[in-house]
Amino acid sequence: MNKPLLPALGLVLNALVWGLSWWPFRELQAQGLHPLWATAAVFAVAWLGLMVAYPHAWRHLKTNPELLWLMAASGLTNVGFNWAVTTGDVVRVVLLFYLMPTWALLLAWWLLKERPTRGALVRMGLALLGVVLVLKTPDTPWPIPQDLPDVLALLAGMCFALTNILLLRLQHTPDATRMVAMFGGGALMAVACASLATVTSIIPAIAMPVTHLLQWAPWVLGLSVAFLVSNFALQYGAARLSAHTTAMLMMSEVVFASVSSVAAGASVLTWRLGLGGGMIVLAALLASQAHTQPTE
Repeated sequence: MNKPLLPALGLVLNALVWGLSWWPFRELQAQGLHPLWATAAVFAVAWLGLMVAYPHAWRHLKTNPELLWLMAASGLTNVGFNWAVTTGDVVRVVLLFYLMPTWALLLAWWLLKERPTRGALVRMGLALLGVVLVLKTPDTPWPIPQDLPDVLALLAGMCFALTNILLLRLQHTPDATRMVAMFGGGALMAVACASLATVTSIIPAIAMPVTHLLQWAPWVLGLSVAFLVSNFALQYGAARLSAHTTAMLMMSEVVFASVSSVAAGASVLTWRLGLGGGMIVLAALLASQAHTQPTE
């Protein structure tokens, strides 16, 4: 097999897993498990598996307190995305989530003191115009988030941008340590958010009869394994391909999510969604091309 082909397939596999993840989360919700609790269960199982494989990975937390910020950022990314994609229009959520490069530009300006170039500002304007088209509906006089999934998708994209910046700052730490922190953060943040939402009556209290646990178990275990495999595939592919190639292949998540959700009736494509989404995706691809750094 061609050397570049295997890493590329790894990135496509990662995009496929996340592009189709809305379906099992919706199945779990239909069986009575809210996406917040489902996220907590999935990431807790995955985290336990990683702790068995890498029992000493937590040692780096003492010397790298930024790993705690990575836990929070990656955890909130998963909480927001999974909740939004389960309860909202899948295509709309995924497109708003991929405003991430714009958030990354603003966060890098603030945290890393990287002043944006004129081209970066143009790309940000293109992405924001796309967001205006995605958010604008005939019923709304202004292009504002129309419901909770919209807000969650935007916040998840911002947290994902912060996660990527933290991963860049923590690239000297072992891969296993970062994985344990990210999956641990996914479980911890999901439990915290689910508990808070339950106490404040935002979501119903969880009921766990044995019959429900038996129904949920295969879905939770399957998602846990899928996310672990996709994370390994992402790290394998991203380490062997250029940043531009990686970003382009990861954008295939939009295709997987769009085709599957429209086919299943979980999304409705409109000309505004298509045009605005195209602008967001184009801005993301242009941003990745501007920062291309080929790897050996």
